[in-house]
Amino acid sequence: MTSAKKRVVVVTGASAGLGRSIAQAFACEGASIGLFARNSERLEAARDEVERLGGKGLVLVGDVADPQRVEEAAAEVEREFGPIDVWVNNAMTSVFSPFNQMTPEEFRRVTEVTYLGAVHGTMAALKRMLPRDRGMVIQVGSALSDRSIPLQSAYCGAKHGMRGFTDSIRCELIHQKSRVHITMVQLPAMNTPQFDWVESRLPNRPQPVPPIYQPEVAADTIVWASHHRRREIYVGLPTLKAMWGNKVARGLLDLYLGLTGYKSQQTDEPERPDRPANLWQTVPGPYTAHGRFDARSKGFSAQVWLSEHKWALGALVAGGLAAGVAFSRARRRG
Repeated sequence: MTSAKKRVVVVTGASAGLGRSIAQAFACEGASIGLFARNSERLEAARDEVERLGGKGLVLVGDVADPQRVEEAAAEVEREFGPIDVWVNNAMTSVFSPFNQMTPEEFRRVTEVTYLGAVHGTMAALKRMLPRDRGMVIQVGSALSDRSIPLQSAYCGAKHGMRGFTDSIRCELIHQKSRVHITMVQLPAMNTPQFDWVESRLPNRPQPVPPIYQPEVAADTIVWASHHRRREIYVGLPTLKAMWGNKVARGLLDLYLGLTGYKSQQTDEPERPDRPANLWQTVPGPYTAHGRFDARSKGFSAQVWLSEHKWALGALVAGGLAAGVAFSRARRRG
């Protein structure tokens, strides 16, 4: 892989929310970044941010649900910047709605963007990385890729699907003895603008299930993941609890979420009648990385820090234990 200062990165869903924060974080390393999303105005603003932070940006307007456009975008990035080193599949959409009120078209659209968008991005990336035998694909996952919640059946299904196909590809890369790496970063509730623009049938305004984290927490973890060959990374203690809790108490979590999951995804504010929705087309407006939950959001995760430093901490603990044993033996001899 090339040096961090010269890496070429593609980020889907880069015009706002977490994708915008991911682009900013890579820009701080001096990366050249292909910025892929539907909204050209916000992509231009994201490019300006990237270049102010020390990176280079390339605006790529398109829909990840269109595999031909994703392939064209990958080719554009390599013509402009050279070989792609890191591809981040971040683009998503959702519908806040009971399943029995959704239409087949809505369910299909969420699946095409959130799941098949990642499939299309992975295809375009591996087409280029496999012959070079280097590169990394990062899937932006969620605690919901393992532990589903009510009112987001299409999104939960898409994230489950992303995890399933990622595991399958990983096995194939191992079989091929490829040095290309694929990882999945599982996220908690994030303070992003999606809660102001995803399709919703809820009576009150949607919110992330607390506790909520700032997008920079996840973005910095994703950049860290791009330098390390971890199979999977959890961001935030809530993600860890959800993933492991689902392994041992699925039925209890079904009951708990059935009782609490509707209320926890809504604020006390009634929904606006003029609410925008980005399911079928992009929503205008100067949305950036953050949503409207700054006052309630955490800017640091001790769990992430421990995860990133676990080997060093393990070595430190082992060294301390060994020193303690040696000291105890020396005392006995003395």
